[in-house]
Amino acid sequence: MESHGDCRSPRSPQAPNSTSCAGSGAADAHSGATCARCGGPTAYPAPPPSFSGVSPPPAYRPIRAPAVNLSPESLYSQQQAIILAPVPQSQKVPIVPPPYQFQVPVKRIQSPDDLRRFHDSDASKNFLGFVVALSESIRGRKISDSCHESSAVSAIVSILETLARWIEEIPPVQQAARYGNVSYRSWHERLEETSESLMLAFLPHDLRSATVEIVPYFTDSFGNSSRIDYGTGHETNFAAWLYCLARIGVIKEEDYPAVVARVFVKYLELMRKLQLVYSLEPAGSHGVWGLDDYHFLPFIFGSSQLIGHKYVKPKSIHNEDILENFSNEYMYFSCIAFIRKVKKGLFAEHSPLLDDISGVPNWNKVNSGLLKMYKAEVLEKVPIMQHFLFGWLIIWE
Repeated sequence: MESHGDCRSPRSPQAPNSTSCAGSGAADAHSGATCARCGGPTAYPAPPPSFSGVSPPPAYRPIRAPAVNLSPESLYSQQQAIILAPVPQSQKVPIVPPPYQFQVPVKRIQSPDDLRRFHDSDASKNFLGFVVALSESIRGRKISDSCHESSAVSAIVSILETLARWIEEIPPVQQAARYGNVSYRSWHERLEETSESLMLAFLPHDLRSATVEIVPYFTDSFGNSSRIDYGTGHETNFAAWLYCLARIGVIKEEDYPAVVARVFVKYLELMRKLQLVYSLEPAGSHGVWGLDDYHFLPFIFGSSQLIGHKYVKPKSIHNEDILENFSNEYMYFSCIAFIRKVKKGLFAEHSPLLDDISGVPNWNKVNSGLLKMYKAEVLEKVPIMQHFLFGWLIIWE
């Protein structure tokens, strides 16, 4: 019979012969350990267990850690606060009367106290009410559905198409860095140089002086040229620019469906192109702990589009055929399809929050939950809102 006296633990190749698999008194101290070669007891502890094959590690890793590291208790507390919060309601945007007092907007929020002051103001409530009104205007509508398109809306769409053409004219340079192609700075520099003339193309003559206030919102809507990044704060600036246009009467309430289905959809296409071509880094990304690396509003507008849909449910995001057939008509599915394109691995691993939302029973609950989440996770976060601008149209009260 073959002797097992020289069997050693795989973790201890220098073990002496006296530590045999059988008959050693020391083996009792590690009665749960077995020899990797013969299966008999050994005096050496078993190696730590390898990763279970039941749930393999995700292929995707976020490019950075979450912006805020929260304990499970704090995370649960925040989630409950969002769930119990009232659903934001739409509001009419009051149009400013002449004489106009346009001014260069500046940053005001530097602390949680400043942020609370803003959220207690009428300006904050009206801005959020404007976002809700945009969401309600697209409810149950497809992107291709006909809607009223004013000359201002058509001009804005044309401007966004112009910005997209610039990307072709300013190609990315070859560089070692994975994120932040420096050619984006040239694109953004052209944006800053021409923004005023772009605004004057559709502003009425008596509102031409508004450029001093609305241009800064516009130029800050497409990312930061120094950091070469983009996030929900820049997206919020674009919403603020649209809100300012509503405040001066350029965008009217009957334009809201077109603002979402034409303007915002074109803006989303432009931003995806910028993100891919110039490798914009997510600004303050929460990684897998956030809704999306770059955007939030298209999920709100997209979920509103799907309210009352007879066949498509929140869980339909896991159906590849539905994503392929509906992503051109519904922003929510367009966002999910884009995420699946740029991120590899299991969807539940790289986008757990969206995966959780897919379990919500209907789109109405998804939409109301996302509106509350936008208020709590974007508009009530100092790192995001510290860059928000205040002037005469969005006043600091």
